[in-house]
Amino acid sequence: MDSSAQARFDLINDNLAEVLNPELIESILKEGRSPRIYWGTATTGRPHLGYFVPAIKISQLLAAGCEVVVLLADVHAFLDSMKAPLELVENRVEYYRKIIKAMLEAVGVSTEKLQFVLGSSYQRNSDYVMDVYRLCALTSEHDARKAGAEIVKQSNNAPLSGLLYPILQVLDEEYLKVDAELGGVDQRKLFTAATEWLPKLGYRKRAHLITPMIAGLSGGKMSSSVQDSKIDLLDAPEAISKKIRKAEAAPKILENNGIIALVEFVLLPAAGLKGKKEFIVECRDAEPLVYTDIQQVKEDYVNDVLTPQNLKPAVAAGLTTLMKPIYDAFAASKEWQEIEAKAYPPPPKKEKKVKNKGSRYPGADQEAEIPVHPKPEA
Repeated sequence: MDSSAQARFDLINDNLAEVLNPELIESILKEGRSPRIYWGTATTGRPHLGYFVPAIKISQLLAAGCEVVVLLADVHAFLDSMKAPLELVENRVEYYRKIIKAMLEAVGVSTEKLQFVLGSSYQRNSDYVMDVYRLCALTSEHDARKAGAEIVKQSNNAPLSGLLYPILQVLDEEYLKVDAELGGVDQRKLFTAATEWLPKLGYRKRAHLITPMIAGLSGGKMSSSVQDSKIDLLDAPEAISKKIRKAEAAPKILENNGIIALVEFVLLPAAGLKGKKEFIVECRDAEPLVYTDIQQVKEDYVNDVLTPQNLKPAVAAGLTTLMKPIYDAFAASKEWQEIEAKAYPPPPKKEKKVKNKGSRYPGADQEAEIPVHPKPEA
């Protein structure tokens, strides 16, 4: 590749956990054309802070001259039926569209360059449905379950729809006419399945760009379905500070440390997109610590130069600043607020059962409780 193509490839490859079939991207760049890449999200739970990872990557892909498609996967949301009932999916699609645009704009991405596609706009077409049948005929239950193991909710006697989920996602690569798909480490099994399954139908295999997963605030990965692990994109500043204060962050320990992960995968990269890649930690009775590199952050944390006590307030302040445009946009939009209320209605209140105490409990109106029997006729 010439230097220009190499620079584009390096930007596409930057800060990824892995690239599957990178030679496919390289050959496209050598031809001098722009790779077409899609990122899909099932419109289920409320998007959380972890969504900044693909948002930041999308900004880099656009800077590298790629065409980027954002798939709002409403049919997938329905198929993963334990997460999004059909009657809520339509409103959640609009909620996702608004919050993803606001999130991308918060890190300086022009959404005019993005193409938003609704899954149901093509996934109910006859050709697509026929390909679903064809791929079902060629795929075992074991392989379908394995491909979706980390992205579809698993349970005993699970609905058949969960097995269809990975089949549809594989076909999306063909029907969106992309060269590559962007997704998290949790989708790796599905990506390897796509590389194997698509050629069986006579379609070409695609490259896959795999982003790292952010550790949750309570350990493990950040998840929409685990309240204690995440910060919602619409959390108010006081909620952000409270969650960061309560987050698990053992001194000197980097593994499963969600606070360090937020600096590495959200705050430092987002600052870089805005033109000045730095993270500042205020210290009592000392000069602020200024970081431009995550390795220095990690080194100081392991050596206890950087402690949870001074790191957490800095992270809370950084997140509050980053998310303020999203929060303000929501507060200023009555339409968005109405969509949110329909997309995520509060759970119905449980009716309090009135306990039948009988007629002889202490304090009862004895006179009212004594039955009156008619006198027998003479």
